[in-house]
Amino acid sequence: MLALAAATMKLPQLMIALPLLAIPALALTPAEWRSQSIYFLMTDRFARTDGSTTAACDLSKRAYCGGSWQGIIDQLDYIQGMGFTAVWISPIVEQIPETTGEGTGFHGYWPQNIYNVNPYFGTADDIRALSKALHDRGMYFMMDVVANHMAYKGPGAVTDYSTFTPFNSASYFHSYCPISNYTDQSQVENCWLGTDVVSLTDLNTQSPLVRNIWYDWVTDTVANYSLDGLRLDTAKHVEKDFWPEYNRAAGVYCVGEVFHVDPVYTCAYQQYMDGVMNYPTYYPLVEAFKSPNGSISDLYNMISAVSSQCEDPTLLGNFVENHDNPRFPSQSYTGDVSQAKAVIAFVFLTDGIPIIYMGQEQHYSGGQDPYNREPVWWSGYSTTSELYKFIQTSNRIRKLAIAKDSNYLTARNNPFYTDSNTIAMRKGSGGSQVITVLSNSGADSGSYTLTLGNHGYSSGATLVEVYTCTSIQVDSNRNGAVPMASGLPRVLLPSPWITESGLCGGSSTTTWQARF
Repeated sequence: MLALAAATMKLPQLMIALPLLAIPALALTPAEWRSQSIYFLMTDRFARTDGSTTAACDLSKRAYCGGSWQGIIDQLDYIQGMGFTAVWISPIVEQIPETTGEGTGFHGYWPQNIYNVNPYFGTADDIRALSKALHDRGMYFMMDVVANHMAYKGPGAVTDYSTFTPFNSASYFHSYCPISNYTDQSQVENCWLGTDVVSLTDLNTQSPLVRNIWYDWVTDTVANYSLDGLRLDTAKHVEKDFWPEYNRAAGVYCVGEVFHVDPVYTCAYQQYMDGVMNYPTYYPLVEAFKSPNGSISDLYNMISAVSSQCEDPTLLGNFVENHDNPRFPSQSYTGDVSQAKAVIAFVFLTDGIPIIYMGQEQHYSGGQDPYNREPVWWSGYSTTSELYKFIQTSNRIRKLAIAKDSNYLTARNNPFYTDSNTIAMRKGSGGSQVITVLSNSGADSGSYTLTLGNHGYSSGATLVEVYTCTSIQVDSNRNGAVPMASGLPRVLLPSPWITESGLCGGSSTTTWQARF
């Protein structure tokens, strides 16, 4: 099935056992992905086959630490217990074998042989077992893929192309040139990432031969592992017209990594793939909530910019932590738990698909790579940690809104109130909108009442603030008084939604008396 050069290659682990063109068991349309919530993990750092919670891992060495696909299977209760419906794993293909001055390929972004799986994590059968385990739970399977480059230990100028499978000659690649100007799109797409320690050998994805190999590969890989979605690494480093056929060949939801703050630049890629990672919102989000002095207005403006520039912001991937950027509780931002809850609530309750990065639920505080890639097993997989439970509740809130309002997912998030420390947003249709109030004031701030109008509810409407289970009634002037305390998020839902919802014991438990 694979084109030309690939036809002469043996297909050891990646392409065996299942019929290559089988239909994925639970494949979702892009529209159906809107209702999912995703837990993103790096296979090497999530769970070990031996179940250890004490195994050492020297982050500074960037070495393999023993995570496996079987380990993920063994800890699916932990992930599903937070309410996630999909799991996104790091790339599966065989990496460069050497330990370099920049460590190993434990992360998956240094591919050497696209037809073999990474033996450090297990076998192709283990990936299929993971896929089945997810689907048996009614969950979905997303995988990270790399089409931009292969990896070579050493300077790009002396690359030994014979080390790559199937791209085993210079004819498959762009001529060597390091990227020196990231504002030059031609350089971004045609020159090489990496360093003289590990060069990321840039594939000539304009070549029909290279394209056919990749399109066949992604078709076979999706079918072989019954994948439901893909995250496209380094998407902006590949010319845009490569991606539509790749997305079509995959036949599943594809969300691209376009590492750029400008929504005009980033949103343009949604014309070529289903969605993009929401980097434009990420930057003002972390800046707004890292301290009480953060700019709420910049976030407010970016929400509107993304809504207007992106073809469909409800298909974007929302995040506040990942493996490439410092964690929110790191020294780069803030260790304040209330501020961490605020950004998590935003990720769940704005337009798009919420994505939580492994360890975020344990308030991990690693900084830049490699320190943001801590093993989750160090936490003992605690299901009682404060953010584990907060994420669990946030997932329940979002699922309830989806169940009660058929237009919730496609309705645009509308920020309707700001002050120097607060943003209030409403999302939904008709008179049953979800109201989210977020403060950057932090855990040391006091208690006060925030009066909100223009929230979409009529006088006399009864709402429930679902993190505190407080009952609120809209007054005759259509104002709502929201009790704020310690910089914590507040989410208001119609009171009738709460019955048999699993939130607040099925009904509100306390009543807030002020101003009603």
